[in-house]
Amino acid sequence: MDIAVNTSQSKYHVNKKGYYGDFGGAYIPEMLYPNVEELKEQYMQIISDPAFQQEFEQLLKDYVGRPSPLYFAKRLSEKYKAKIYLKREDLNHTGAHKVNNTIGQILLAKRLGKKRIIAETGAGQHGVATATVCALMGLECVVYMGSVDIQRQAPNVARMRMLGATVVPATSGSKTLKDATNEAIRDWINNPVDTHYIIGSVVGPHPYPDMVARFQSVISEEIRQQLVEKTGKPDPDYVIACVGGGSNAAGAFFHFTDAEKVKLVAVEAAGQGVNSGFSAATSQLGRPGIIHASKTLLMQTDDGQIVEPHSISAGLDYPGVGPMHANLYTTGRALFLNATDDESLAAGYELSLLEGIIPALESAHALAKLKDLSLKPEDVVVVCLSGRGDKDLETYIKHLK
Repeated sequence: MDIAVNTSQSKYHVNKKGYYGDFGGAYIPEMLYPNVEELKEQYMQIISDPAFQQEFEQLLKDYVGRPSPLYFAKRLSEKYKAKIYLKREDLNHTGAHKVNNTIGQILLAKRLGKKRIIAETGAGQHGVATATVCALMGLECVVYMGSVDIQRQAPNVARMRMLGATVVPATSGSKTLKDATNEAIRDWINNPVDTHYIIGSVVGPHPYPDMVARFQSVISEEIRQQLVEKTGKPDPDYVIACVGGGSNAAGAFFHFTDAEKVKLVAVEAAGQGVNSGFSAATSQLGRPGIIHASKTLLMQTDDGQIVEPHSISAGLDYPGVGPMHANLYTTGRALFLNATDDESLAAGYELSLLEGIIPALESAHALAKLKDLSLKPEDVVVVCLSGRGDKDLETYIKHLK
C-alpha cells in the first residue's frame, strides 16, 4: 500500500502550495500557524517511512479487518440492470470508513509527540473511530459534537463515552457538524503544543484534505485489486459515493481520478429539496468562500454569512465540501448529484429488503442515485457503502410504513 504515492503530476490532486485547482490552502489564525506548519512539513516524510506504513497496514489488517469485501449485489444488479458491487466499509471495526483515517492520524500524532487528541463529529462515526484509536494507544480524547447531533445519534455518543472519550456539546449556530468543528478549532488554538486535531473529513487547512484522502485511499486501492479478481480489469465504469465533507468519496475516487474513462459520481444531501431552504447540496448552492481554514465551495448569503445546511443524515449536514471535491465539480471530472431525505430513506429500505444490508443514511444517498444513471447491462458500478445503519435505526423506524 503506497499512501505516499506521488500525485504531483495530477490536476485532480493537491499541488505543492496545498491547492486543488482554485481550492484549498491554509487560511489560519496566527495562533495555529506552528501546528499546521509542523504537520505540513512532516506529514509526507512520516507517512513515507516504511516503518510507519508497516504499522498502518498491520493495524488495518488485524484491528480494522481490511480488506473490506467488494460484494456483488445480485438482486440490486437485477433491479437496475447493471453489475453493481458494494465496497463494504460498513464491515470495518467501528462500522464505517472513518477508522482508516483515525488509525493513520493517531500513528502520526504519536510520532509528533502529541499526548492529547481532539476531534469533531456529526453522525458520530468519526467520533467513535477517534475514541477507539485513542483507547488503543492510551491517549486522552475530547470529541466535540453538535448538541442536535448528540440527541439524534445517542448510540454513538454512548460508544464514545464507553471508550473513554469526553464528549463536549457545541451549542452555537445550528448545533451540528459545522459548529462542532468551530469548537474543536478553538480548543486547538488554546492547546497548541500537546494536542493533535484529528479532522474527520477532507476539509480544513492544508495538509488535512490531502492527508485524510491518502489514509482513505486504501478504499480505491482495494477496489482496483478486487475488481481484477472479479472482472479481470481494475477499472469500473462508475464509482459512486456520498459527499458531505467527502472523505469516503475521496478514498473511493483517489486511484481513479486520472483514469478519465471511470465516471465518478458524488451524491450530496438535497434535504427537503435543493431550493427548499433545507438542503446541504453544496455544489448546487455554494459559491467560493472560506470555511474551517480552507477555500472551497460554501453555502453562503450575498454578504458571506454561512447558510445553515439540512439533511436527515447527520454526516452530510455540512455547508461546504472538501476542496478536492470542489475542484472535481468545477472541472467536470466528477458528476455531482443530490438525493432528498425521502429518496435516501427509500434507498436504505430497498437495500435492506433486496440484499439484507441496512446502510447508514449517508450511504443511502449514494444508492438513491442508481435510478438516475443511464446504466447498461455490461456496466460495472461500485458504490462505496461508507457505513452501517445501526446508528440510524431510530430515524429509519420513525419513517417505516
